[in-house]
Formats: sequence, C-alpha cells, structure tokens
Amino acid sequence: MMKATKVWISAAILLLLLAIVSAPLASAQNMKTLGNMDVHYMAIGATFLTPQVAKAYGIERSKYNALINISVLDNTQQGKPAKAVSISGTALNLTGQYKRLDFEEVREGQAIYYLAQLNYRDKEKVKFELTITDGSETHELVFDQTFYVD
Repeated sequence: MMKATKVWISAAILLLLLAIVSAPLASAQNMKTLGNMDVHYMAIGATFLTPQVAKAYGIERSKYNALINISVLDNTQQGKPAKAVSISGTALNLTGQYKRLDFEEVREGQAIYYLAQLNYRDKEKVKFELTITDGSETHELVFDQTFYVD
C-alpha cells in the first residue's frame, strides 16, 4: 500500500514537472482568464511523458498521440484553489475533420486537472474548441496547436 502511494505521488510530481519543463519545448503552455476561472491549458505529444507516467494515467505513449491537459483555478478566492468544472470540446484539423474530446478528471490532493488524448499526423495544426462550465458560468476556450512527429 505504501509503495503504491509513493508511485502515485511520484507520477504526480513527474507530470507536474513535465508540464513545467516541456512547455517551452512544445510551446504549448498557456493561461487564459475566463470570468472567475483561470484556465491553464497544454497540448503536447505523448512521447514527452515517461513510460511510467503514461502508464500511471492510462495514456497511450505514441509519436502520433497528443495529451491535452486543462486545469482551472478559482480566481475569486485567496490562493486561487483548483476548481472542479465540466469540460467538453472538439479538435478540428485543417482538412475539416472533427474529433470529440473526452476529458477525464484527475484529482490528486487539492489538485484537479482534466486529461484528453488525440491522434494526429506530422505537422498537423489542430484547433481546439472547448466549453468549460463551473455550474454558474460557462465559457469557451479556443486555441491552436501544431503537432510534430518526433
């Protein structure tokens, strides 16, 4: 039991470090204030994840697979705590192909984030259109990301 807890804590720390370190490499870390929400979003190739982290989160680690990570903070409260929300959305490529994104909520301690996966091709530009609601406000988040096969 203690070993499993250490693995999850290690995976969480690795994922957090990955987000910080890989963001400049992938040019994909961004934040947008939407009403009472500070929305942090990132889309990276899944090969940036270590095999251990990918396995811990059930993420397919492939050069053709992206990980979309969304976290929402409540900007109306002291310290901006994590905020539980509902996220739905689509990914649209330049040829007009849509894919519905299925986000899974992950909670670790006080952290809450939402993960989705997306298949892509080399040099594919994808437009993400997300709807985020916290029960009292609903906002649209739109961003683009170009993915490269490494």
